[in-house]
Amino acid sequence: MPIYTLGDEWTPDIHPDAYIHPLAVLIGRVVIGPDSSVWPGAVLRADDNTITIGARSSIQDGAVLHCTHEHQTIIGDDCTVGHNAHLEGCTLEDASLAGSGSVVLHGAVISTGALVGANAVVSGGKTVPPNAMALGIPARFKEDANSREDNIMNAENYVRRARRYRDNLRRID
Repeated sequence: MPIYTLGDEWTPDIHPDAYIHPLAVLIGRVVIGPDSSVWPGAVLRADDNTITIGARSSIQDGAVLHCTHEHQTIIGDDCTVGHNAHLEGCTLEDASLAGSGSVVLHGAVISTGALVGANAVVSGGKTVPPNAMALGIPARFKEDANSREDNIMNAENYVRRARRYRDNLRRID
């Protein structure tokens, strides 16, 4: 898997229980917590600030995570970042979900138990309330339309999947 350092201080820190697919790319100050997973084609580029992934969170295929000089990208525990999502300089609190193709921008906060729907765009500086759904472009919020427990179940599914891949995935060519 391509893991890159930028100088002596900008080096990824990957927990030994995390799973990083060989086709994922990690660059710079990326921190990955226990039982978290980063899937094929995902790019985590922390060249301006830090990207932190908590425990039991999944960064799925094709997702792009970046940060800015002003904003870290922080993914809490038990989070799911869906396929082809783009997160930049934002925070996903514990047990939140950013759906496939979603975009979450600078300074935005996805609160605990909230869900950003597929292809939705959460503009910079916006906060999605706890257990709400953010849907559309720009995202509109439907409060109390989601549950923290549903998001945790999704995260647990990827913890199990990552263990299976870590133990059984073998390249055969």
